[in-house]
Amino acid sequence: MSEITEAELAPNVKALWLKALSAVQTNNHAYAVKLLQSVLKDAPSFLEGRQVLRKCEIIVSGGPKKKATLFGMKSGGGLGLMKIASQVKKDPVSALPMIEEELEKDPFNPEANDLLFEAFQAMQLVESAAFALETVRKGHPEEAKLLHKLAEFYLSHEEPQRAAEVYRYIIKHHPTDGTAVKGEKDCTARASMKKGGWSEQADMKNLMRHQGQSAELEAQSKTGLTRDQLEDRRDRLILKYNEDPNQLGVVKDLAAIFEQLEDWSNAETFYSWGFSLSNGDVALQTKAGQMKDRAVEQQMKELEARAASNPDDPEVQAMLAERKALRVAEALEECKRRVEQNPTDPLLRYELGQAYFNAGDHSGAIPHLQQAKRNPHIQSKVLLLLGLTFKAKGMLDMAAKQLADALGDLVGMDNTKKEVLYEKGLIHEEMGDKAGALESFKQIYEVDYGYRDVAQRVEASYGG
Repeated sequence: MSEITEAELAPNVKALWLKALSAVQTNNHAYAVKLLQSVLKDAPSFLEGRQVLRKCEIIVSGGPKKKATLFGMKSGGGLGLMKIASQVKKDPVSALPMIEEELEKDPFNPEANDLLFEAFQAMQLVESAAFALETVRKGHPEEAKLLHKLAEFYLSHEEPQRAAEVYRYIIKHHPTDGTAVKGEKDCTARASMKKGGWSEQADMKNLMRHQGQSAELEAQSKTGLTRDQLEDRRDRLILKYNEDPNQLGVVKDLAAIFEQLEDWSNAETFYSWGFSLSNGDVALQTKAGQMKDRAVEQQMKELEARAASNPDDPEVQAMLAERKALRVAEALEECKRRVEQNPTDPLLRYELGQAYFNAGDHSGAIPHLQQAKRNPHIQSKVLLLLGLTFKAKGMLDMAAKQLADALGDLVGMDNTKKEVLYEKGLIHEEMGDKAGALESFKQIYEVDYGYRDVAQRVEASYGG
């Protein structure tokens, strides 16, 4: 049996259906309920009719009802639902009107909707079965057991994306549900593979032809492979992943392959899943964050290219401006989250300071940049940004000191030192210290004539 549409209703049933819709339009929902129940007795697989019936019942009943309790335990429909459960096993179609009588009183009733799910399962009506438990999801988010049942149902019907959405809903209401956390990661990864057309059944024949090369490729380094070799390795790893999605080594290898293929979105998915499988491997968590950043950067570049090729299109230009502003806000929230998870990492503190700076919150940036100075490997970059932050706040003397401290750690005239000197020169110029400014610009001029506008600035000081 499969769900039917309005066009497939018998003429007499369709007349009742149209009469019910008319009652809905005039807000006569109680009358519409009676008409729709008659429609569904004759057309039990008419999903749209059941969806409209449930909406009307919700309006009439006034929404979810709190479960009565007896000595701390839930009290359900008692013997009535037990009899219906027995009827579901014997004859699911004949049980449907009985279940609907219960749902008319309480459309969100978890036990009755679970019985409806079981009846539709037996009738092989997939979307109708899902609808029954989706109703529970809307009305009783505390019913974690039934929500897990819904997620598993979606997964059993090759709908990992819908399963992932249900798991995310469970996590929202039950943050400590480890099974849901793990299920969401797994289903998200499966959904990515399904979207890429990498299902085990679809690709098995194509992948089998590579088996002769398996041993040779396994022995090769994961770096330095051609794109074809990387894609071949990816496909074979996906086969292993489909056999057992909880093999940390396979998940990490897949993440690395996606990274090398510059498939940033899938790389993030698998690094995140690897982190969930590991015992809190911060390196995997950091990698996931980096992949997410690269995916966003790629989207920004594509939008910027589109805006550049359509300079007179106000809609595209507004979209770019909005996306840039949103990106700044998203980056700040993401950096905050990473610091909360690993507050002792100076690099993450630097990135958070940078995010605050980009968002225009210079005071917010300072404490994080000051903590980031603990890492000697990034100290010069941190001092440069700290100097620019003080400059933005109008604290020019403190800005100049930060840049002078940065120069103390820089020996060779690399790009970082040139940038520090140039910014220091601009600060001295703004302070009215022309000699100090010229001294900074001259150091760059001596080694890189073409750097920004230093040649013009230096030569102008000689009257040239």
